Amino acid sequence: MSDRFEIRLAGSGGQGVILAAVIVGEAASLIEEGLYAVQTQAYGPEARGGASKSEVVIARTEIDYPKASSPDLQVILTQKACDEYSADTKPGGIVIIDDFFVTEHPKVEAEIYPLPIVRTAREELGREIVTNMVALGAVARVLEVKGLMKPESMKQAILNRVPKGTEELNTKAFEAGYGLMKEKK
Repeated sequence: MSDRFEIRLAGSGGQGVILAAVIVGEAASLIEEGLYAVQTQAYGPEARGGASKSEVVIARTEIDYPKASSPDLQVILTQKACDEYSADTKPGGIVIIDDFFVTEHPKVEAEIYPLPIVRTAREELGREIVTNMVALGAVARVLEVKGLMKPESMKQAILNRVPKGTEELNTKAFEAGYGLMKEKK
């Protein structure tokens, strides 16, 4: 890993991208991972349906600037977010797009992985509200391949954060997303 690894999750309000980024940061900060992490967020004035993005910067040393200027990894859940943010991707980075809502693939110098993130949450798990957990599974696989984080740390951070009684559903969503990305990468 270079000095820092930048992650951006983008979509619309209600898709849980802010919570997902918080969980990534908390997973990185677990003692067993020993990473520094900082999370920032931005969203439109609308509570649901407006533009939303959240970023996490992780590093092995202290972080001097909290925002992602050139994300190494982006997870993009809507076409609007794709149009607005994909060009920022670091050359050679990774862009994971939802294959339902993102119909025009970004033209960037990065690896692009279209995954059925929303469809998996909706159709396989029966709850679109776990879209963010499916996305986190894909993120965990990328971070594992990059040697940055063990998937168990992400799963632990999820279990520390989700409401009691939803642990099983959120774990299944995480594992489904991890499996989607494992098939691709």
